[in-house]
Amino acid sequence: MSNMHTARNTVTRRFMQTFAQHSRRENTANQMITKRSSASTNTRNKIPFYGLPRPEKQPENNDISPPPLKRLVVAATSAVTALVNPERADAVAALGEVTGTISLQQMYDRMMQDSIGQTILRDKPKVDGASINLDVLLETSGSGSFGEAYAKFMMQHGFDPEERSAVRYIADPELAYVMLRYRQSHDFWHVLCDLPPTVLGELALKWVELVQTGLPVAALSATFGPLQLSANDRDVLRTIYLPWALRVGQRAPFLMNVYYEELFQENLDDLRERLMIEPAPKIKS
Repeated sequence: MSNMHTARNTVTRRFMQTFAQHSRRENTANQMITKRSSASTNTRNKIPFYGLPRPEKQPENNDISPPPLKRLVVAATSAVTALVNPERADAVAALGEVTGTISLQQMYDRMMQDSIGQTILRDKPKVDGASINLDVLLETSGSGSFGEAYAKFMMQHGFDPEERSAVRYIADPELAYVMLRYRQSHDFWHVLCDLPPTVLGELALKWVELVQTGLPVAALSATFGPLQLSANDRDVLRTIYLPWALRVGQRAPFLMNVYYEELFQENLDDLRERLMIEPAPKIKS
């Protein structure tokens, strides 16, 4: 028992000595920092010419980019869900994020090579209720304008500018914004292409998006989406809409480099002509 007390006292004494030494070193370091800070303040109380350190930019999305194995699981489950129920927008969105890194980087590079694309990436406009009031847009846009057509399209179909899914699985904030901008431009493209939000119209637009962006999720939709169509609609898609979509996708400039919010007052026909977008063929029902 005596030996145990002796050992315990020895350990306690050594701990107290070590703690005291650490405290003295910490106090000395704090004093040195205070002296340097005071000296710096006395000599120059200004921001350095090179600026203050910039805090690390945090992505706007809430989830962290999953590791490769989880990305594979998310891709597989999302693909199955999207094929079984194409109306599951969350599954389609997740699939697009975990499979689109290479295409998104290429889209970002193309935007950075264009002055308007650079402006969009700098401003990062978002299509939501705070930036676009459909009632006001309809009242203030001129007759025959792009803004009027967009407002009517959204209101007639009961669409909300804020209903596009948030980005969850892309950690890079720049690529996350490119994906968000792609999603939020979808309804602009519906208006410019004069395509209804039907299954057939959506698939025709997916072909335009595939040619323009190369996103795998667009390829999946364009490839497997026709399985939902009747034989007659598949024939219409193959013989009428597909040739049109390939034409428009190849002729038009990169549509991610268009600042749509600044073009609401422009005449719709003039804008289509400038963007070399041929309205989709009208199909008799």
